[in-house]
Parts: sequence; C-alpha cells; structure tokens
Amino acid sequence: MLSTYTAKNLDDALREACIKKDCRIDELTYNVLEENKGFLGIGSSVKIEAYCLNDVKEFLFDYLGNFFTNANIECSVEIFQKDDSFTIMLDAENNAVLIGKNGKTLQAINTVVKSAVNSEFKRKFKILVDINNYKQERYSKLKSMAIRIAKNVSRTKVDASLDPMSNDERKVIHQALANFKHIKTESEGEGLNRHLVIKYVDHKEEVSE
Repeated sequence: MLSTYTAKNLDDALREACIKKDCRIDELTYNVLEENKGFLGIGSSVKIEAYCLNDVKEFLFDYLGNFFTNANIECSVEIFQKDDSFTIMLDAENNAVLIGKNGKTLQAINTVVKSAVNSEFKRKFKILVDINNYKQERYSKLKSMAIRIAKNVSRTKVDASLDPMSNDERKVIHQALANFKHIKTESEGEGLNRHLVIKYVDHKEEVSE
C-alpha cells in the first residue's frame, strides 16, 4: 500500500521505506510530499509517499477480497506478476456468472480493478483479470478471425467493419495486423459502439486507435 515516511533527508526517508517494505531502493516508486530545509540544515525534514510492486499486489488481493465479499461470492484469487504487469486468475463456484454474456461481466470487472489500482497508485499498470483463461482464449480467437478477414480485405480491397469490442480486444487486433501489407486498422464509433474497421491501403499507414 502507499505509505508515508518522514526523515531528515531524502536518503534517510528512502532507506526507512526500504526497511519497512523489505525491498531495494531501485524497487521503490516515490513522491516527495513535503520538504523543509530548516535553518542552516537544522530542523530539515523530508516527507515522501512510497510503494513497491509488492504493495500493488497486496492492494489487488485486498480489493478483490472485499469486492467478492460484498457481492457474497466465494472466489479464489491468484495473482501472477511480471515486471509491472499483473495477471489475476479468478475461480468461483459459477464462473459463467462472472464471465457474463460475451464476456461483458468479466470486462466490467477488468475495468473496475484497473481503475481502482491506477487511482490508488496514480499510474497505469498492465492488469488482466481472467477466468479459466477465457480472455486469453478469446484473444486467440480474435487474432485468428482478424487475420482471416484481413486476408479477404487484402484480396478484395473492400473494407470490413467488426462488431463492437473493448479497448483491450481492439488492441489485440491492432497488434495482430500491424505487419500486414496494405492493411490498416482503425477504431470508429463511440462508447459501447466503438469498433474496428479493417481497411485496404496502397501504402502502409499508422494505426488509428
């Protein structure tokens, strides 16, 4: 969790944070909240706010625990971390309910969790909430579908509009088609109607999100 530390100088504050969090200085992210230089160095102090990636992981466990407790849902939570990316695997008695129709409930959970983490730590983390690899399998299906459609667009030179989908799913398709010759992907529409259009171009252009 975010914690505050006050010491005579920045080095001492960082050292205290590392001791309390059992981490190295290079693993800390911090902001200086207050700095008092004192008089001739006497009475100087620095107050910082600091966290490490273990704090993010702890926050995720606590947040999801409270989330499912309040929803009266028994659900196990596993969190896998790689650098500043976190994959959260959920397993409940009725996973279908958490996934929802076309994965919309799971997508909503993803959105809520990302928002909570980013708000708490004031930065964007890569967060993926998944259930029985539903999202990963959907990503794989979307890639296969997009490649198939892109080949058809390349052959016929007729643009193709896809169904509305979430930002992370659009990003998967953008990346899957990034190296296709004469193909670009462009997001169109607003809100729930935002969707991808796979377009034929004579010369490769940048992707439009």
